[in-house]
Amino acid sequence: MYPASVISVLLPARNAAPTIEAALRGILGQRAAPPFEVVCVDDASSDGTAEALARVARCDGRVRVIQGEGHGLVAALRLGLASCRGELIARMDADDLVHPDRLRLQAELLARDASLAAVGSLVRCFPGPLTPGLARLEAWLDSVVTWEQCETARFIEAPLVHPSTIFRREALDSVGGWRDAGWAEDWDLLLRLSAAGWRMAKVPRVLFFWRDSPGRLTRRGEAYRPERMIELRAEHLARGPLRERPFDVWGAGPTGKRLARALEARGMRPRRFWDVDPRKRVARGLRVAPPAELGAPDGALILCAVGAAGARDDIRAELAPRGYQEGRDFLFAA
Repeated sequence: MYPASVISVLLPARNAAPTIEAALRGILGQRAAPPFEVVCVDDASSDGTAEALARVARCDGRVRVIQGEGHGLVAALRLGLASCRGELIARMDADDLVHPDRLRLQAELLARDASLAAVGSLVRCFPGPLTPGLARLEAWLDSVVTWEQCETARFIEAPLVHPSTIFRREALDSVGGWRDAGWAEDWDLLLRLSAAGWRMAKVPRVLFFWRDSPGRLTRRGEAYRPERMIELRAEHLARGPLRERPFDVWGAGPTGKRLARALEARGMRPRRFWDVDPRKRVARGLRVAPPAELGAPDGALILCAVGAAGARDDIRAELAPRGYQEGRDFLFAA
């Protein structure tokens, strides 16, 4: 059932002394998993991370430590990947926790379906109480499970939490692995895998515990700022679903107009905007039409970019009765 060679758990760490040993205990305590190694990249830590890694490595031969040069997460991932010997690459972060069946269950799903490049799981964020935004994100992540759901939702957010994911090495290599393009490296990788024809899915169980903290990279890193996420969506939309296809934008508010602006910078202009607010008549020089004017699908793609909570369900309620199919005729990009 399992691949013949090992899983490589790729764990970059920088100044993670308070949490790194607990993260490693969770990985090293995996139950009935295929043979695995743990490749830790100490990215020039200045606290006790190096000493903590050395202690664990002395006690468990599955752990190998690679010294990074402090050039950031993407460089650490690429450095670590070059030392990984497995044909499955399991990501892990130095401050998160895992269920003891994580590696086994994810490897089993990959073994059953050769079309999958990446397998994640349901997640729980901690410590509580969660902010309303993080609680909504957790609920959304746990609602996107099958490969069809992940494919349809891929422009809303990254469908898989990066450190919860096991990648097929063949798939990683086929798209060049991680890269620094000025935006989130994890979401960028998933979108490139999808564009190359690979699929992603999740084990429908909570196998990963995702720590939230003020210092989390996704909170403070330049590549994860909202404007960079707009650019990431626009770049991958332009190269994929919108290539040689007309499109409209649903949402004449700030989110929709920012996405339209980013697409215009790539030579792509929508035919029109759609919006439920009758006060919105013109956006970026284009007419804003009300949903009452919607006809049947005409071959164009409707990009739905509305940031308000609950907006996706409202838009689906307008489009589905008219014969629009999500993924084929419309996509959410917010």
